[in-house]
Amino acid sequence: MLPAAYQLPAAVVLVLSGTVACFFGHRLFRIVLILFGFIIGALAASSIFGTSDRTPMLIAAAVGGIIGALLLRAAYFVGVALVGAALGATISHLAFSALHKGEPGVWVVVLAAVAGAVAAVYLQRYFIIVGTAFGGAWTILVGALALVGDRSAMAAAIAGDAWVVYPLDPAPGKRWVPILWVVVGLVGAAVQLGLTGGEKGRVGSRKK
Repeated sequence: MLPAAYQLPAAVVLVLSGTVACFFGHRLFRIVLILFGFIIGALAASSIFGTSDRTPMLIAAAVGGIIGALLLRAAYFVGVALVGAALGATISHLAFSALHKGEPGVWVVVLAAVAGAVAAVYLQRYFIIVGTAFGGAWTILVGALALVGDRSAMAAAIAGDAWVVYPLDPAPGKRWVPILWVVVGLVGAAVQLGLTGGEKGRVGSRKK
């Protein structure tokens, strides 16, 4: 968890990185991987220390962020599978939530993640566009809610648990948030497909 003085910058980083992912995720996929690798690595490493250990925590966040960014940058094509896996796991959670069946079992999430990863390998462009559009849209909402003072969203933006950055309910009681997420995600996907998504085909393809 970051000290209070760093909560606002953390929220700004989430909004900016979410915007890049949402509207330029396919074309700037390497940059998106680096950004989110840094965020996840920084959150994971900083959770080792308490908020009172400000200097060690910030050093750990910087080192963890760099390591996370380098790992995802090196795992460029693995990142494609990770996008599909994350999308599959998210869909399983949302499906169970919509059916009022509570949380999906571990094996359901694992199978959904594997299916998403396999599908992403064969449909890279479209999975990257959809995954980055909706993942970026959610990051934008979490950061934006934090900027306007939503406590639960702020907690998501600065929590020590790296996975809380993508909470399924960052604003309890506000039913418009999931609707807005879908709308922003669809707009982001449409923008990428029509304008910023680059050429069709696999990631990294180049004209000869």
